[in-house]
Amino acid sequence: MNHVHTVPNDAVPRAALWILVPAAVATVLGMVLLWPQGVEDAAAEAYGTEVDGDVVSVHETECDEADAALNEQLQATVCGDVVVRLTSGEHAGEETVVDIPSGPGAPVVAAGDDVIILYTPDSVSGQQFHIIDHDRSGALWALVIAFALAVIAFGRWKGVRSLIGLAVTFAVVLLFMVPAILDGSSPILVAVVGAAAIMLVSLYLSHGWNRTTTVAVVGTLASLVLTVLLAQAAVRLAKLNGVLDENTTNLALQYPIDMSGLLLAGILIGALGVIDDVTVSQAATVDEVAKANPRWGPARLFKSGMRVGRDHLASVVNTLVLAYAGASLPLLVLIAAAGRPMDQVLTSQTIATEIVRSVAGTLGLIAAVPVTTWLAAVLARRTPREKAPKEQAPRPKPPKPDPAARAWDEDESPYPPSHLR
Repeated sequence: MNHVHTVPNDAVPRAALWILVPAAVATVLGMVLLWPQGVEDAAAEAYGTEVDGDVVSVHETECDEADAALNEQLQATVCGDVVVRLTSGEHAGEETVVDIPSGPGAPVVAAGDDVIILYTPDSVSGQQFHIIDHDRSGALWALVIAFALAVIAFGRWKGVRSLIGLAVTFAVVLLFMVPAILDGSSPILVAVVGAAAIMLVSLYLSHGWNRTTTVAVVGTLASLVLTVLLAQAAVRLAKLNGVLDENTTNLALQYPIDMSGLLLAGILIGALGVIDDVTVSQAATVDEVAKANPRWGPARLFKSGMRVGRDHLASVVNTLVLAYAGASLPLLVLIAAAGRPMDQVLTSQTIATEIVRSVAGTLGLIAAVPVTTWLAAVLARRTPREKAPKEQAPRPKPPKPDPAARAWDEDESPYPPSHLR
C-alpha cells in the first residue's frame, strides 16, 4: 500500500506573481518617467567651492580687545593663523594662511591634519580660504572596509550579496531619489518608486528567488502602501508642513519642493528598513514551521507564525521609536533646557513631526506581521509525494522431503510427532 506525504514546495507561487510582476513593471516605468533630467546647483557659486588641504602649522595669538564684542558673539576663544597647503583645486600645491576656526562646532586643527577648505574668490572680507571641517575620508574608508570584511566573514556568499544590495540602495537614493526630488518631482511618488526598487533588488539579492522571499516582497509592498496612507492621514490631521529647522527652510527657499511630501517620503524610507526585516522573518518562520509540520493547514501555520510575530514586533517597535528619538536627541535637550511646559513641547511642530513618524511607522510595522504571516500560511503550498513501499526480501522456503526417496525412523523424521504439532 502506497503512503502519500505532503511536503512544502519552495517554488514561487503563481498567485504571488500576479502581484509581483505588475509591481516590478510599474516600478521600472516609474523610475523611467521620474528620472531627473538635470539638477542645477543653484548655490554653488554663492557659497564657494570646497577644496582639500593639509595643515602645515598652527600659530595661536591673543585675541584683539577691539574685536571683543565680535569674538563674544562668535564664541571665539582662540585666535591666530593656520598655514595650510592646498592639495586640490586650481591652487593645488600652494600654501595659504587662514584664521583659526572659531565658534560652536568649529573644527580643532593641528599640524598634519587633513582639512576641507571653502574657497570663495569674491569674499567681501578679502580672505578667500576658510577651514570648515576635517577630511574624514580616510577614517570612513577604513570603517567601510572593516564593515564589509566582517559581513563577508560571517555571511560568506550571502554577505557578499547583502553588500551588493546595500550598494544598490545607496545608488537608488543618491542617483535617483535625491536628484528627482530636487528636480521638482513629487517626493512621495519618488519615495514609493524608490522604496519599491530598493526592496525588490535587495531582498532577492540577499535571500534568492524562492517562495519565502516572494512572500516577504508582497507583504512589504502591502505594508508600504498602508504606511503611506496612514502617514498622509496623520500629516494632514496634525497640519504639518515639513519646515522644521534652518536646513528645511533653506531647502524650501532654494528649490521648488513640496516639504510636506518630503516629510512623508522620509517616513516611508525610515520605515522600509524595519518593515522588510519583519516580513522576511515572518515568511521564513512560517516556511520552517511548514517544513517541520507538513500536514498543518493554513490556520495552524498562521497561529504559529503570529505567536512568533508578536514577540518580534514588541522588540522592533521599541527599536523604531528609539531610532527616531536618538536622531532627535539634540533637539529634545534644547527644548528641555528652554523650560517650556510639556503640553507646548509635545504640540510643537518639531516634536509633533517625530511623533507622527513614530506612530505611522509603527502602524505600518504592525500591519506587516499579520499580512505577511497570512500570505506565507496560504501560499505554503504542499506537493503530494508518493512514498514507495519498502520491498521485503522473499523468505526462502525449506525444501519438502520426498517420502518415497528415503524412509526415516521416528528419531530421524524431520516432521515433529503428532503431539508436538
